[in-house]
Amino acid sequence: MPNIKSAIKRVKTNEAKNAQNVTVKSAMRTAVKKAEAAAQNNDDNAKALVSEAVKHLDKAAQKGLIHRNAADRSKSRLMKKVN
Repeated sequence: MPNIKSAIKRVKTNEAKNAQNVTVKSAMRTAVKKAEAAAQNNDDNAKALVSEAVKHLDKAAQKGLIHRNAADRSKSRLMKKVN
């Protein structure tokens, strides 16, 4: 545990940011898995789920949680599965 006041503050903010990042990344992964499952099963709502997953991927890339090229690659693979 840090003794310096600013280091204590950094630990606190890092924990809060980490919790937020985990939440966003988890939601992104869940959306992608749902979209892939729907695409594989040829569900009616596959396109809606893919657009939701794309939204989550873009948001994660914008926040810097994943690289933008990784997000683009994931989006491309999702689109291939739907079409």
